[in-house]
Amino acid sequence: MGMEKRYGDVDWPRVTKLSFLFGIGLFVMGELGEFGIRKTGMPVPAWEHRLLVTTALVGILVALLSPFVFGIALPLTE
Repeated sequence: MGMEKRYGDVDWPRVTKLSFLFGIGLFVMGELGEFGIRKTGMPVPAWEHRLLVTTALVGILVALLSPFVFGIALPLTE
């Protein structure tokens, strides 16, 4: 009869850790791609280079902002 999960039942520590790891993963993927391109000397189109650099930058932003957003700000609004 009752609801098993009520509104606002979010595991904020888990969300914070997963989003931080996601940001680190994006950063590593972008940097490893750039490293691989430079090491092999492969010619790549400009959009691929831009995509890898953007992926690394977004990864840094996600990793830096996720503890503040998911660890501090959103739990306070609950």
